This record gives sequence, C-alpha cells and structure tokens, in this order.
Amino acid sequence: MTTGLTIAAHPCRYTDHPTEGVIVNCNFTKLPSLPYLPRNITELHLSNTGLSTVPPGLFDKLVGLKKLSIIGNPFHCDCRIQYLRNWLLKNRDIFTMEPTCASPGVVTQKNICELSDDFFSSCSKPSCTNGIYLVLNWVILLCVIALMVYTLRLAKESTITLYIDERHALFEAHSLRSQKPKHRRKWSFPNKQEPLERPLLNMELLPQVLDTLHKKHNIKIKDT
Repeated sequence: MTTGLTIAAHPCRYTDHPTEGVIVNCNFTKLPSLPYLPRNITELHLSNTGLSTVPPGLFDKLVGLKKLSIIGNPFHCDCRIQYLRNWLLKNRDIFTMEPTCASPGVVTQKNICELSDDFFSSCSKPSCTNGIYLVLNWVILLCVIALMVYTLRLAKESTITLYIDERHALFEAHSLRSQKPKHRRKWSFPNKQEPLERPLLNMELLPQVLDTLHKKHNIKIKDT
C-alpha cells in the first residue's frame, strides 16, 4: 500500500510493503529539516532534499534500516557532520553511493566517509564522566569555601582569656633580661664602664599591651 502523506509539514511518500517493509521516500522534496521517521523503516531516501547536516542519533533508532540514499545534499562538513560520518563508516553495506561535502572550501566534493579523525580533532566530545567529575569538583569547592567561612566566623566570635597568677603580677625588670650568648666575645674598654643590659619588656607598657590584645585580638587577660 502506497500513501502520500505530509507529516510535520514534510511531503514524503510512505510505502508499507508487505514483504519489504516500510519505505520512506523524500527525494527531491526540499526538506527544511528531517521528517518524523518510524522505527520500522527498512528503506529511507533523502537524496536532493537540501539537507546540510544530520542531527546526532537520527539513524540509531532505525534498527531495521537496510537501504539509505542521501546523496545530492549540500552538506556542510564541520563538527556537526561527525555523527553522520561515523554512522556511515559503520554501515557501509546500507548505502551504495557516498554523500559528499559541499562546504567549507577545503573539503568541497570530498566524500564524508573520507574525513579523517584529525579533521574533527578540534570538536568537543561531551562525556558523562567528565560532567560528573566537573560537578563533583564544584561540590568539593563549595564545601571548602563554606568550611573556611564557618572557621573565620567561629574565630571572630571566640574569646581567648589568659589568667595570670598574682604572684607573677610583679615581675622585676632584671628577671626579663636577655642572656648573653656564650659565643659572644667581650670587649673591654679602658675608663669605660660596660653598659647594663636593657630589659626586654618595659613593665610600664604592660597595661597598654594588655589593652591592645583585648581590643584588636579579643584576648582577655585576668588576674587569678
């Protein structure tokens, strides 16, 4: 049985043959895009239809396809034609004449099957594994940022208190004097008295130091 149908605004002829199966003929119909294709198609004719590319995965669902004609179309051979090229290489027994590139100029009139892997080397290859890896990286990064923010907030809100026993409240200056390294050589000068060592810490500045620690670093020092 042969019927002329217009499916999705595409005037293609669908033939349901008792022995040969479903035949779809769209030759010379100037398709703006490919029509709906039933899964049980056995023959598909898309020659001279004005197609410039083929959507990825289009022919994968046509498991019963035994014959394909797709010549005479102005195929633009860029990254989008890679699917068609790979599919044609795997199904050479299905088509008799190889389609050619109409553009760009460097591959004009070249068979699509002859395009090398190097020709598609600049094309991106989407990968599910790469996508999952990228998502995991973003999740880890967000967790690290959240942990850093929480740590800084906790450090800002925390208070450090130092307790000083009363018996250590009055240090004498000479107890804080630095010890001279043993390897230093002593020089003696006539009629000059060796100057006394200065204490490392001036006890008169202790209140100011404690006040600075409290205001700027939130460190409290209390007597016990």
